[in-house]
Amino acid sequence: MAHGHGHSHGHEYEPDHEHDEGHDELQHCIEECLNCHAVCTMTVQYCLTEGGDHADVNLIGVLLDCAELCQVSANFMLRGSPHHVVTCAGCAELCRACEEACRSVSGDERMVHCAEICAACADSCERMASGGADEEEDEDEES
Repeated sequence: MAHGHGHSHGHEYEPDHEHDEGHDELQHCIEECLNCHAVCTMTVQYCLTEGGDHADVNLIGVLLDCAELCQVSANFMLRGSPHHVVTCAGCAELCRACEEACRSVSGDERMVHCAEICAACADSCERMASGGADEEEDEDEES
Protein backbone atom coordinates (compact mmCIF):
# COMPACT_ATOMS: atom_id res chain seq x y z
CA MET A 1 0.00 0.00 0.00
CA ALA A 2 1.31 3.40 -0.92
CA HIS A 3 1.74 5.85 1.93
CA GLY A 4 -0.02 9.18 1.83
CA HIS A 5 -2.96 7.82 -0.16
CA GLY A 6 -4.90 6.37 2.76
CA HIS A 7 -7.53 9.10 2.71
CA SER A 8 -10.18 9.74 0.09
CA HIS A 9 -11.79 12.94 -1.12
CA GLY A 10 -15.02 11.09 -1.82
CA HIS A 11 -13.82 9.90 -5.23
CA GLU A 12 -13.12 6.27 -5.96
CA TYR A 13 -10.48 7.04 -8.59
CA GLU A 14 -7.76 9.62 -7.99
CA PRO A 15 -5.03 9.19 -10.60
CA ASP A 16 -3.16 12.41 -9.86
CA HIS A 17 -3.66 14.85 -6.98
CA GLU A 18 -2.21 17.70 -9.02
CA HIS A 19 -5.20 17.57 -11.34
CA ASP A 20 -7.95 17.66 -8.69
CA GLU A 21 -9.74 20.59 -10.32
CA GLY A 22 -9.85 18.83 -13.69
CA HIS A 23 -10.79 15.59 -11.98
CA ASP A 24 -13.64 17.29 -10.10
CA GLU A 25 -14.87 18.77 -13.39
CA LEU A 26 -14.74 15.32 -14.97
CA GLN A 27 -16.62 13.77 -12.04
CA HIS A 28 -19.21 16.54 -12.27
CA CYS A 29 -19.68 15.92 -15.99
CA ILE A 30 -20.06 12.17 -15.46
CA GLU A 31 -22.76 12.86 -12.86
CA GLU A 32 -24.53 15.36 -15.14
CA CYS A 33 -24.49 12.86 -18.02
CA LEU A 34 -25.80 10.00 -15.90
CA ASN A 35 -28.51 12.23 -14.44
CA CYS A 36 -29.51 13.51 -17.89
CA HIS A 37 -29.62 9.93 -19.21
CA ALA A 38 -31.97 8.94 -16.38
CA VAL A 39 -34.22 12.00 -16.68
CA CYS A 40 -34.53 11.77 -20.47
CA THR A 41 -35.28 8.04 -20.26
CA MET A 42 -38.00 8.63 -17.64
CA THR A 43 -39.34 11.56 -19.65
CA VAL A 44 -39.79 9.30 -22.70
CA GLN A 45 -41.95 7.00 -20.59
CA TYR A 46 -43.90 9.98 -19.23
CA CYS A 47 -44.44 11.41 -22.73
CA LEU A 48 -45.68 8.10 -24.12
CA THR A 49 -48.10 7.78 -21.21
CA GLU A 50 -49.38 11.35 -21.71
CA GLY A 51 -49.87 10.89 -25.45
CA GLY A 52 -50.90 13.70 -27.77
CA ASP A 53 -48.20 16.33 -28.41
CA HIS A 54 -46.03 14.64 -25.78
CA ALA A 55 -45.82 11.50 -27.95
CA ASP A 56 -44.60 13.36 -31.05
CA VAL A 57 -42.09 11.15 -32.86
CA ASN A 58 -39.49 13.95 -33.07
CA LEU A 59 -39.72 14.72 -29.35
CA ILE A 60 -39.45 11.04 -28.40
CA GLY A 61 -36.57 10.65 -30.85
CA VAL A 62 -34.49 13.51 -29.45
CA LEU A 63 -35.16 12.36 -25.87
CA LEU A 64 -33.93 8.86 -26.74
CA ASP A 65 -30.93 10.22 -28.67
CA CYS A 66 -30.00 12.49 -25.78
CA ALA A 67 -30.35 9.72 -23.20
CA GLU A 68 -28.23 7.36 -25.29
CA LEU A 69 -25.41 9.81 -25.98
CA CYS A 70 -25.33 10.93 -22.33
CA GLN A 71 -24.79 7.30 -21.32
CA VAL A 72 -22.07 6.86 -23.94
CA SER A 73 -20.29 10.07 -22.88
CA ALA A 74 -20.40 9.03 -19.22
CA ASN A 75 -18.94 5.63 -20.18
CA PHE A 76 -16.10 7.26 -22.16
CA MET A 77 -15.23 9.49 -19.20
CA LEU A 78 -15.54 6.66 -16.67
CA ARG A 79 -12.99 4.58 -18.54
CA GLY A 80 -10.71 7.56 -19.13
CA SER A 81 -10.96 7.49 -22.91
CA PRO A 82 -9.03 10.35 -24.54
CA HIS A 83 -11.89 10.51 -27.05
CA HIS A 84 -14.38 11.73 -24.45
CA VAL A 85 -13.94 15.24 -25.88
CA VAL A 86 -15.61 13.97 -29.08
CA THR A 87 -18.56 12.37 -27.30
CA CYS A 88 -18.91 15.36 -24.98
CA ALA A 89 -19.06 17.78 -27.92
CA GLY A 90 -21.80 15.73 -29.54
CA CYS A 91 -23.56 15.25 -26.23
CA ALA A 92 -23.62 19.01 -25.58
CA GLU A 93 -25.15 19.63 -29.01
CA LEU A 94 -27.79 16.94 -28.53
CA CYS A 95 -28.60 18.14 -25.01
CA ARG A 96 -29.23 21.65 -26.41
CA ALA A 97 -31.57 20.19 -29.05
CA CYS A 98 -33.37 18.13 -26.40
CA GLU A 99 -33.65 21.16 -24.12
CA GLU A 100 -35.28 23.12 -26.94
CA ALA A 101 -37.67 20.26 -27.78
CA CYS A 102 -38.72 19.89 -24.14
CA ARG A 103 -39.33 23.64 -23.81
CA SER A 104 -41.55 23.52 -26.90
CA VAL A 105 -44.11 21.53 -24.89
CA SER A 106 -45.79 24.35 -23.01
CA GLY A 107 -47.37 24.21 -19.57
CA ASP A 108 -45.69 21.03 -18.33
CA GLU A 109 -43.38 21.18 -15.33
CA ARG A 110 -41.88 17.75 -16.03
CA MET A 111 -40.82 18.91 -19.49
CA VAL A 112 -39.37 22.13 -18.02
CA HIS A 113 -37.43 20.01 -15.51
CA CYS A 114 -36.07 17.80 -18.29
CA ALA A 115 -35.04 20.91 -20.27
CA GLU A 116 -33.17 22.27 -17.23
CA ILE A 117 -31.34 18.97 -16.70
CA CYS A 118 -30.38 18.90 -20.40
CA ALA A 119 -29.11 22.50 -20.19
CA ALA A 120 -26.93 21.70 -17.16
CA CYS A 121 -25.51 18.63 -18.90
CA ALA A 122 -24.82 20.65 -22.06
CA ASP A 123 -22.92 23.27 -20.03
CA SER A 124 -20.78 20.62 -18.37
CA CYS A 125 -20.14 18.72 -21.61
CA GLU A 126 -19.16 21.94 -23.40
CA ARG A 127 -16.51 22.54 -20.73
CA MET A 128 -15.23 18.97 -21.13
CA ALA A 129 -15.19 19.20 -24.93
CA SER A 130 -13.11 22.37 -24.79
CA GLY A 131 -10.48 20.88 -22.52
CA GLY A 132 -12.07 20.58 -19.09
CA ALA A 133 -10.61 22.96 -16.54
CA ASP A 134 -9.74 25.66 -19.13
CA GLU A 135 -12.87 27.64 -18.25
CA GLU A 136 -11.19 30.99 -18.89
CA GLU A 137 -10.75 30.09 -22.55
CA ASP A 138 -14.41 29.01 -22.86
CA GLU A 139 -15.61 32.56 -22.58
CA ASP A 140 -13.38 33.68 -25.46
CA GLU A 141 -14.34 30.77 -27.73
CA GLU A 142 -18.13 30.88 -27.50
CA SER A 143 -19.76 30.58 -30.89
